[in-house]
Amino acid sequence: MDVLTENFSLYGKGFLGTVELTVYSSALALALGFVMASFRVAPVGSLRVLGTVWVTVLRNTPLTLLFFAVLLGLPRFGLVLPFQLFAVLALGCYTSAFICEVLRSGINTVPTGQGEAARSLGMTFGQTLGTVVLPQAFRSVIPPVGSTLIALAKNSAIAGAFSVTELLGTYRTLNELGYSIIWTFIWIAVGYLIITLTISALFNVMEKRWGVAR
Repeated sequence: MDVLTENFSLYGKGFLGTVELTVYSSALALALGFVMASFRVAPVGSLRVLGTVWVTVLRNTPLTLLFFAVLLGLPRFGLVLPFQLFAVLALGCYTSAFICEVLRSGINTVPTGQGEAARSLGMTFGQTLGTVVLPQAFRSVIPPVGSTLIALAKNSAIAGAFSVTELLGTYRTLNELGYSIIWTFIWIAVGYLIITLTISALFNVMEKRWGVAR
C-alpha cells in the first residue's frame, strides 16, 4: 500500500498519461477508420486499393515495430514532435486498420437497397455513405468497436518503452526505486482496469441506446 501513498503524484502522472494517450489515439483511430472503411467500399478503384493496402500493411505489422518506425524514423525526415504525439500517431494508425475492418463488416450488414434508393434520389456516394450507410453500420458494430478501443488502451503500454509518460513506465520507475514488485504491479494493473472498465461501460451505454436489437 505504501507504494501508492508515497508515490501518488508519480502514479497519477502515469495514469493521466495513459488516459490522454488512449483518448487521443482512439480519436485518431476512429477518424482514420471511418475514412479507410469508406475507401474500402468506394466505387473508385484507386481508393479501394489504398484502403486495402493501409489495412493489410498495418494489421500485419507488429505494433512495436511501428513504434520504432514512427518514433525513430520520422525525425530523420525532419518531423520532430514530442514523443507523446509520435505514440498517438503509432497507436492511432495501427488501431485504425482494425476499426476499418469492423466498420466494413457493419457496412456489409446494411441492405444494398437502401444505398440504391438513396442514389436514385440523387444523392452522391459520399452523401449516401455519410447519411444512410455509416450511421446504421456503426450502430451494428458498437460492441466490437469498444473491444478494439479496449485493446488500444492495453497496447498503450508499449509507449512506456519509448520514454512516453504512462503507467508501464511508472511501473519500471517504481521498481528501480526498490518498491515491492507485487504491489507495484497490482496498482498499475488497477489503473489499466479502471481505464478499460470505463471504456466498456461507455460502450455498453451506447449499445443500449443506439445498438441494433439482436
